[in-house]
Amino acid sequence: MRIDAVLFDFGGVFMDSPFEAVRNFGERCGVGADRILELVFGRYDDDTDHPWHRLERGEITLEAARQAILELAAPHRVDLFEALGSMARAAVRDEMVEIARFARASGRRTAVVTNNVREFGHAWRAMLPVDELFDAVVDSHEIGMRKPNPRVFAYALERLGNVPCANAVFLDDFEGNVEAARRAGLHGIVVGPDWRRAVSELRALLEAESRR
Repeated sequence: MRIDAVLFDFGGVFMDSPFEAVRNFGERCGVGADRILELVFGRYDDDTDHPWHRLERGEITLEAARQAILELAAPHRVDLFEALGSMARAAVRDEMVEIARFARASGRRTAVVTNNVREFGHAWRAMLPVDELFDAVVDSHEIGMRKPNPRVFAYALERLGNVPCANAVFLDDFEGNVEAARRAGLHGIVVGPDWRRAVSELRALLEAESRR
């Protein structure tokens, strides 16, 4: 395959997964890992009117989402701020930064394609040399769309110069988002707990194409 563009998710790719942070919180507070994921994030491989989905599309504020999730979770006290608190201590994965740098230096177009929150924008951008690594930033709250909506991938590839889907690779820690990208025609790589495997897979793809 010819690779002209590489698209990266942010959370769970360049840092630890927010899903894992929330799962751990659910275990600690007695709600349970799977149940708390459903309460906080809704059905994440779908695009619904769950408060978190509306927050990621920029339709409501973080505080409004927090209050709505508290109501949904009653009688459990599931505070969004507490559930996401451990993310503030997450470290950036230097090897993932380096493969993004390598992808761009080798002539590919690069983008970060993230479901994110307006109130977190300054914090996550401060964790990465964004201008050095990426030709485009596609943030869900800015465009009013969120993964797994296939229009997100079309929008990102248009921003990168109308790169064909078949010539793009997408990395994400959530398998549902990767499956959505594959259905749209992109090559997908799931970034799992052994995230270095995804780095190796991407490097192998990029180097193999460069040798041809």
